[in-house]
Amino acid sequence: MSNVDLVRLERVAPFRKVAIGTWATTYDPTVYGTMRVRMEEAEKYIEAFRAQKGKRLTVTHLVTAAVGKALKQCPEANAIIRWNRIYLRQHVDVSVLVVVPTDDGSKVDLSAAMLRDVDAMTLSDQIDALDAQVGGIRSGADKAMKKAKSDIMKIPFLAMNAFLKLIAFLLYDLNLDLRAIGFPKDAFGGATVTNVGSLGLDVAYVPLVPYTRVPIFVAPGLVRDEAVVDEGKVVPGRVMYINASFDHRFIDGYHAMVLSRTLREVLGDPWTHLDPLSRG
Repeated sequence: MSNVDLVRLERVAPFRKVAIGTWATTYDPTVYGTMRVRMEEAEKYIEAFRAQKGKRLTVTHLVTAAVGKALKQCPEANAIIRWNRIYLRQHVDVSVLVVVPTDDGSKVDLSAAMLRDVDAMTLSDQIDALDAQVGGIRSGADKAMKKAKSDIMKIPFLAMNAFLKLIAFLLYDLNLDLRAIGFPKDAFGGATVTNVGSLGLDVAYVPLVPYTRVPIFVAPGLVRDEAVVDEGKVVPGRVMYINASFDHRFIDGYHAMVLSRTLREVLGDPWTHLDPLSRG
């Protein structure tokens, strides 16, 4: 069984081939971008969802759902590079970075919670899945995650770079399923969402992490009051900046346009694009 369900993209544009040959790894081909999104309707939707469904919907859930729909709309961006070729993912899987305390509570750590086939999930399903995973990670009930972190702590700092490259090679280049020796199947998916707004930041760019092979990191910022223009008049509005880092070897301006347009549509009108709700 393979680590990721993939099919190779056979027809590649000349620029794509040059881009892949230009950058051997994801250490340097990063493109950064930010777009401003109006959030008035999203905040109303969150309030209505909590009242009608009884579940704590957040901006992170909305952005994650929007990213899933964006990858579905732009399948060429839902991919990885193996052996200098582009392989398209057959599932839309998105990970969410969560902050967890260390065992003694003295420090914090980051872990990835995975949402499989997020494009087919309802928001209620997404909330339940994330709550279960985050709860398991924070309580230590997720034994595989706990063991993986424990094993990593045993590796000398000098060997970490080589170790991570080896694991990435086995998991993605060879596409091996290593669950039998404690490595989760495709732990990071085709995109990662991390809410920097929870840190009080409007804009922050997340670096691509080579060993994850994730080509897109999406970092929504703080939702805040800001002057906006409606029908030619300056009025107060609720605004959020969505920041992204992506791998230019196979994601370019066209793909960014499709992805950003989908995010803007979903967050600007969640009533139409997400779970049906009464506007009350």
